[in-house]
Amino acid sequence: MRALAAAHAAEPGGLLPALHAVQGALGHIDDADVPVLAELFNRSRAEVHGVVTYYHHFRRQPPGRHVVQLCRAEACQACGADELAALAQERLRCAEGQTRSDGGVTLEAVYCLGLCASSPALALDGRLHGRVTPARLQQLLDGVEAAS
Repeated sequence: MRALAAAHAAEPGGLLPALHAVQGALGHIDDADVPVLAELFNRSRAEVHGVVTYYHHFRRQPPGRHVVQLCRAEACQACGADELAALAQERLRCAEGQTRSDGGVTLEAVYCLGLCASSPALALDGRLHGRVTPARLQQLLDGVEAAS
């Protein structure tokens, strides 16, 4: 973690790229990393913690083996995101913002995947899917269940 973050320490505004690098490599920003990041970027622990908790993108716990991100922004809400969220929670046996107890899947609400013209949208393990119907969601989740 220190090496990943240190690569950005000299950059103006390097804390955000460092956090992205750490999460990209390790899957999350561990609470134990906050003091190290604070030292590297000459910030207080509270400032680093504030950045990590402010941005919804950063995770503080390891994600499941699969990550389902449901867009909950306005365009997707208007096109059926609530129905998809309910279906996903029921099917995956996992609430939004949680990782299932077996570690198989994390279900996250996100606030814009950039597919507003193709609403409702989701990302499954980083792969974007637009115009997701309940039937298509079932198909995608079949793949998650088979792989878990």
